[in-house]
Amino acid sequence: MEFLRTRIEASVLDISRPTAGPDLLQPPGDPGLFGPDSACWQVHGDFTSMLIGGVSALLLQMLHPLALSGVWDHSTFQQDMLGRLRRTAQFIAGTTYGNLQHAEQLIARVRRIHEGVHGIAPDGREYAASDPDLLTWVHVAEVSSFLNAYLRHKNPALSLQRQDQYLDEIAVIAEKLGAVDVPRSRIALDAYLLRMQPQLICDHRTQATLEMVLHAPAPNPVALPWVRLMMHAGIELLPDWAKHKLDVTVSGVVQRTLLRYAVATAAVPVRWAVRNGSVHLARRRMATPA
Repeated sequence: MEFLRTRIEASVLDISRPTAGPDLLQPPGDPGLFGPDSACWQVHGDFTSMLIGGVSALLLQMLHPLALSGVWDHSTFQQDMLGRLRRTAQFIAGTTYGNLQHAEQLIARVRRIHEGVHGIAPDGREYAASDPDLLTWVHVAEVSSFLNAYLRHKNPALSLQRQDQYLDEIAVIAEKLGAVDVPRSRIALDAYLLRMQPQLICDHRTQATLEMVLHAPAPNPVALPWVRLMMHAGIELLPDWAKHKLDVTVSGVVQRTLLRYAVATAAVPVRWAVRNGSVHLARRRMATPA
């Protein structure tokens, strides 16, 4: 059993934490950007819901033609979709659970990368990854998906006050990256998504992204059913209006219930196996006297 537990944990850590990353146990007592009592530490602490949220966020982000152009023209996403998800997961883990210096370094690195990402979208509009409004869209698509995945697959009882706290906390990262007018409450988040819907479209590249998600590869053949389940759960997490744009069937109550049951079952061994995730190491760092 210990061998199995170690193998499962190794697979999870391969996605969620870089092998050459900083020591999350150091320096003792450093709370990072948020600290152990934050809503961020709570929401980002479950690997299964975060992976599902990451898949949903990717599809939601790609409905924005300028965000899609930036990814399509300036990344290896088409050849390595899981690599993009891995890099996103590692950025989130590092800025959430890393010490303060590491979190700031990660943010500065992403800002430098954004400076080189610009071009012309197929509709003739200029785009730039450093565009404050575009950064806000990418952020909102991401954190709304993380929060919704946590509510659906980990803790449906999370209070609205705690949800608002999460959005208020995580807005700090978006603003450090250059985003503006970042929603800091559930009401503001929902209003923002409603305002953005007319700007969102599904073209052939968006459909290609959906196909890549549906046929995502796995690290090994044994993990393929688990990966496919997580991908389908990410699609199912999308709001109904986004599913309509993507021409994805809106599931009925029975199908949604069965999928949630399948995810809950698949999450059990993952939650059992992971003992040295980013959140665990960060908590040990906080428990060590400075």
